[in-house]
Amino acid sequence: MLGTTSGPRIGITGLGTHVPERVLTNAELSQIVDTTDEWIVERTGIRERRIAADDEALTDIARPAVERALADAGVAAAEIDLLICATVTPDMMFPTSSALLADTLGMPKAAAYDLLAGCTGFVYAIAQAYGMLASGLSKCALVVGGDVLSKILDWDDRSTLVLFGDGAGAVVMKRVERGGFLGFELGADGGGGENLWLPGSGSRRFENPQAHVKMNGREVFKFATRIMVYSAQQILSECGKKVDDVDVYIPHQANKRIIDYATAKLGIPHEKTVVNVDRYGNTSSGSIPLALDDARAENRLQDGSLVLMTGMGAGLTWGSALLEWTGALGGTTRAG
Repeated sequence: MLGTTSGPRIGITGLGTHVPERVLTNAELSQIVDTTDEWIVERTGIRERRIAADDEALTDIARPAVERALADAGVAAAEIDLLICATVTPDMMFPTSSALLADTLGMPKAAAYDLLAGCTGFVYAIAQAYGMLASGLSKCALVVGGDVLSKILDWDDRSTLVLFGDGAGAVVMKRVERGGFLGFELGADGGGGENLWLPGSGSRRFENPQAHVKMNGREVFKFATRIMVYSAQQILSECGKKVDDVDVYIPHQANKRIIDYATAKLGIPHEKTVVNVDRYGNTSSGSIPLALDDARAENRLQDGSLVLMTGMGAGLTWGSALLEWTGALGGTTRAG
């Protein structure tokens, strides 16, 4: 799916993020599985990640992010009439994490649902929120992207354990007078889903349904390096923009080598690229909002800045969004 926006302008008016307190370093991981700090950094660029406590679920991490986004936007919780939560690690299948958040935060008017699109979930969710706002069905939307992947990892599997971390971000979206989203590009390839999957997690049963993430790292890497470039090129072309027009590039934080490959192929300078995978690892749907908050904290987001966001993940899915930044308020809104 590829297209430019038309009709009313829709933008991000509030942004907030949150990560768990516990920091898990590569050195600590080397005491759990056969690995080293040097091995992890060389292959992924990751040095540490945040891990949720045993009694923390997705909503526990997402709630502070939402509260900060609402405060940033100057919007009361009761004004939200649409809540989309992008995650692959909800508290439970039902009630949905979105419904739980709407209830605990006081959003009685909100339609609320969870969205499942792997690490691309946040991009899918902001595209859906855009459509609801542009059509007039929603007046004030909240999009949450977050995951606690530590809960579904095999802690004996070095190939996945070193990659992932926990974190969440949230944005308030409304109509704006200028700027806003210019277009979206979304796609999926279910045929590649066998390379990144969670067996035993749904209605299709298996003889040995170990509910841990399984990944063919080589094939996912090949897919990611191709699709990150393709999706970015597609949305820029559709919106009549060039790579040189991009002020801030926010790629999904899966692996530093993937990011380096994409920036080199696209011709985007490193100084325009936001990278925080070294501190958080791959936080799935939380990845892009966490990086967006970092960009703002570093004063990279100025009024009118052209922001390119591209994600890819399980499904296999991918998606890009092009946004002319009109500014949430203040500086970084992260704790933890």
